[in-house]
Amino acid sequence: MAQLHVVHLFLAFSAALSELCSGLGILYTVSASFLVGRFFSRPIAASDRFPGVTVAKPLHGDEWHLVEHLTSFVEQDYPGPVQYLIGVHDANDPALKAVDILCSRFPGKKITVVADARLYGPNRKIANLVNMLDHAEHDVLCLADSDVCVGPSYLRNIVGALQQPGVGLVTSAYLGSCAPGFWPRVGCALTNYHFLPGVITGLSIGRARPCFGQTIAMTRATLGRIGGLAQFAHHLAEDYAIGEAVRRSGLSVAIPPFIVRHACVENTFAQLFAHELRWSRTIRAADRTGHLGSVLMHPFPLALLAILFSLGKPLACGLAVLSLIVRATLIRQTDRATGERCSGSSWLPLWDVLQFVIYVTSFFSSRVLWRGQRFEVDDDGLLSTCVKSDPTPE
Repeated sequence: MAQLHVVHLFLAFSAALSELCSGLGILYTVSASFLVGRFFSRPIAASDRFPGVTVAKPLHGDEWHLVEHLTSFVEQDYPGPVQYLIGVHDANDPALKAVDILCSRFPGKKITVVADARLYGPNRKIANLVNMLDHAEHDVLCLADSDVCVGPSYLRNIVGALQQPGVGLVTSAYLGSCAPGFWPRVGCALTNYHFLPGVITGLSIGRARPCFGQTIAMTRATLGRIGGLAQFAHHLAEDYAIGEAVRRSGLSVAIPPFIVRHACVENTFAQLFAHELRWSRTIRAADRTGHLGSVLMHPFPLALLAILFSLGKPLACGLAVLSLIVRATLIRQTDRATGERCSGSSWLPLWDVLQFVIYVTSFFSSRVLWRGQRFEVDDDGLLSTCVKSDPTPE
């Protein structure tokens, strides 16, 4: 009898806690719907001068739509001089085939390939960038991932933001751009309707301090002020660490109200889960308190837990229905604010449950899979090589 009483108390407490968190999550979702629209309604700072820009692109492997992604950076309406640095660790990297196509299409552009195998730690992207920036000609440095696509006014926008008083670094909010297939669409939806609204809400309430590695722009002087990039070669969340270093130097990190697109290419459930889990653990490593509080970003799965613990209590069922309604509203508001749309919204319950499972799993291990290699992540977010995995990229 005593054991039955304990079980009853546990179920009642768990149901009440899940209902409370789901209710708070619904309020968060309503707020996020408003804040996303407000974020993208802000004006974009105009540039009053157009200094030379060096765009550094670290490459690894022949990725989906790589030529198109690189082309988007070359086809800019920026009137100032632009240098393009393409970095690889191996001179025989298959990504260079896309660079050859780019050079043949744009013979008048200054495109330089840097093949340099030097490493400074387990973060190979940082090593690639350090090797490239030895060849940078201009004082404005734009570091951009290989799987990013930008609009023609991208350089104008980041230079305009970088010229604002007190700004030391400019980074860009991003949406997913999905490859063909079901799981890339799911990955795109997780980016567009979970990650992006969460970041914007965190920024609006002063809780988030993001810096997105998809694109980072700063001046050579700022890079010297923070001590260069090599110091981040052991960081999992090197982008976050770079942003924090800029803030510690007394400068701010700007996120203008426009988006770039990040390719979602994971075409199996296992690949998608591993990729999203790495991102979730990256966020946990960068901001443990914020990551814990982001449980409120999951009102529908929390309502399902409330239904389970309360054995179908009407309040819990009502919260589940209401959470889906407000989540659908957030999707509609995000699409309207960004001018984009990710197909497959009928799979909303699946998206939310999957994201919650990834979130919970992120608390139970400190290992991540990154480009086919496993790493251990310590309490400071630093990487150390764990055990080697198969060579298939993540």
